[in-house]
Amino acid sequence: MMNELAQTPQSVVAKIMECFALRGDQHYGEEVTEREHALQCAYFAAQAGEPEGLVVACLLHDIGHLLHDLGEDIAEKGTDAQHEEHGARWLARHFPPEIVEPVRLHVAAKRYLCARQPGYHDSLSEASQRSLTLQGGVMSEREAQEFEGNPHADWAVRLRRYDDEGKVTALVTPSLESYRALLEAQI
Repeated sequence: MMNELAQTPQSVVAKIMECFALRGDQHYGEEVTEREHALQCAYFAAQAGEPEGLVVACLLHDIGHLLHDLGEDIAEKGTDAQHEEHGARWLARHFPPEIVEPVRLHVAAKRYLCARQPGYHDSLSEASQRSLTLQGGVMSEREAQEFEGNPHADWAVRLRRYDDEGKVTALVTPSLESYRALLEAQI
């Protein structure tokens, strides 16, 4: 992978593109690839008129899966890769908190929505339900209240909703390359 020393917006975006090229065709339990999922999440956010920072967060929310080399079936093996933390740590070296924190919190947002929204758990894909157990399960009341107090909770919940939507097979979306200028502008 690319040397992290010479950091320009172009080199950071090149690293992101490299990650998608190397591991973007993996599935992680869903019917769509990581690339398709990321592009769909960003597409749905853009179509809804979300701010550019949230669109970028949607595009990059699973970058942690692309950075690790643990394989596609880690949840089935009972392992939580903590992709949200891994991805957020990497993103924090390059992007502002309004992009990084929703990425870090998108798993917590799933746990939160399971606690606060009746029927949400049952609406999750089988893979999301399986990973929820590994990720701590439904939030307790105390955890939910703490989450609500986080200044990035709103964007995390919105990202999570696009995450849930972004699992449509054969959906045509803009290409990853079409986000290059937007990514560079956010660094």
